[in-house]
Amino acid sequence: MKRKVIIMGAAGRDFHNFNCYFRDNSQYEVVAFTATQIPNIDGRMYPPALAGSLYPNGIPIKDEADTANLIREHNVDLVIFAYSDVSYDYLMHRAAMVNAAGADFMVMGTRHTQVASEKPVIAICATRTGCGKSQTTRAITDILRKRNLKVVAIRHPMPYGDLEKQRVQRFASIDDLKKHDCTIEEMEEYEPHIANGVIVYAGVDYEAILREAEKEADVILWDGGNNDMSFYRTDLYITVADPHRAGHELRYYPGETNINLADIVIVNKVDTSTPENIEEVVTNVKKLNPGAEIIKAASPVTVEDASILKGKKVLVVEDGPTLTHGEMSLGAGTVAAKNSGAAKCIDPRPYTVGTITETFKKYPGIGALLPAMGYGGKQISDLEETIAKTPCDAVVIGTPIDLRRVISIKQPSTRVQYDLGQEAIDRLDTILADFLKGKGV
Repeated sequence: MKRKVIIMGAAGRDFHNFNCYFRDNSQYEVVAFTATQIPNIDGRMYPPALAGSLYPNGIPIKDEADTANLIREHNVDLVIFAYSDVSYDYLMHRAAMVNAAGADFMVMGTRHTQVASEKPVIAICATRTGCGKSQTTRAITDILRKRNLKVVAIRHPMPYGDLEKQRVQRFASIDDLKKHDCTIEEMEEYEPHIANGVIVYAGVDYEAILREAEKEADVILWDGGNNDMSFYRTDLYITVADPHRAGHELRYYPGETNINLADIVIVNKVDTSTPENIEEVVTNVKKLNPGAEIIKAASPVTVEDASILKGKKVLVVEDGPTLTHGEMSLGAGTVAAKNSGAAKCIDPRPYTVGTITETFKKYPGIGALLPAMGYGGKQISDLEETIAKTPCDAVVIGTPIDLRRVISIKQPSTRVQYDLGQEAIDRLDTILADFLKGKGV
C-alpha cells in the first residue's frame, strides 16, 4: 500500500522536496501541502502540470493549522517538514503535534533533495534570515565577472502567484519584474542582481530551472533564502552567520546544517556587533565544523542623504522577513539612523492599518520598526498608508530595493545600502581564484 504523506511548507522547500522525491514515486501519495509564514498560499492547488501523472487533479494546499485534522481524515502515515528559519523548539512542537495525531515526522537531507549540475556551483546560505547573504552574493558575483565569467544566479523560490506560470522564471531586466507581477519580497531579492548585470532564475521546478541556467552560465550561483540549504550539489559552500544573533547558529533549523556543510563561514557585521558576540559565533563554528575557514566581515552602511536625518524624528523601514520570522530587532536602516544623528525613531505601531497591523500582532517582537511587507497589492497599499500616517520628519529606507519605486512616500526619504567589507572581499577573491583553478574554469 502507498504511504500517505503531508508536506508542511511555505511555498518553497516543500514544492522542491516533492519534485525531487515524491512527484513520480508510486510508493507514496501526497494528500496535501500545508502552508505558513507567507500569506495567501493556503486554499490553492499545486497544479497537475507540476504535480505529474500520479496527481491528475493536482494537490491541495491547506493551512498548517489543519495538519492534525488532515492526518486523521486521510490516515496519513508521514509528515515531511519542509520550510526554514525556525527554532528547534518550534520544529519539535510540530513534531509532537504530528506524532500525537498518529503520523511519523521527518525532515529530509541533502542526498534526496540536491540536484547535480554540469557547471560549478557556488552556494551562499546562512544561519538565519537577514545575515547578509545578498551583499555576499553581490561581492562574489563581482569577483567572478571581473574574471570574464558568465554568472547566473538562481534564487531560492518565492512563487507567490500562478504556480504553473512560475515553473521557470528568468529575470534579465527591471521590466521582467513587472512582467512576472513580482511582490516587494521578490523584487528585493531579484532587483540587486539585475542592477548588477546578472541574470536571475527562480520559480518552482528547480531541476528545470537549473537546466535552463546551465545553457548560459560558466558558474551557477545559488542565492539561498531564509536559512535554507542549497537545492543543488555544491562545489563551494559559503554560510553567513550573524553575531547580532549569537548562538542562533546552534538553535535554528536548518542554519546549523548550513554551518556543518560550509567550506567557508562568513561572520558578518563585525563592525556593529560586540567582541563577545563575535567570539561566541566563532567558537560555535569551530566546534561544529573545525575544517571550515572563518572570515570576519564588516558590513559598512552608506546613506543616500544623511542630512535629512540629523536631529530629526525618523521612521525606519526595514526588510520584512528579516524582522518577522528572522526576529531581528535592527537592520541597516536602524544603524544608518543612529550614525546620522537622528533624534528619535518613531514607533509605527499606533499608525498601522490593515495587514500591517496584523503583521505586528503575529510578530510582536518587531518593536519600533516598520517591516516592508508586500506579498500582494493589499499589503503594499497598507504599507503606503501606514508610512503616510506616521508623524515623522523623514523616512529611512533600509530595504534591498528603493521602496519609492513601488509606493508613494510623502515625507522626505533617504535610502540606505550596505556592502561586504573590503578585507572580506579580498580574501574571497583569493579563495575563488584557487577554486576556479581547481575546476579548470
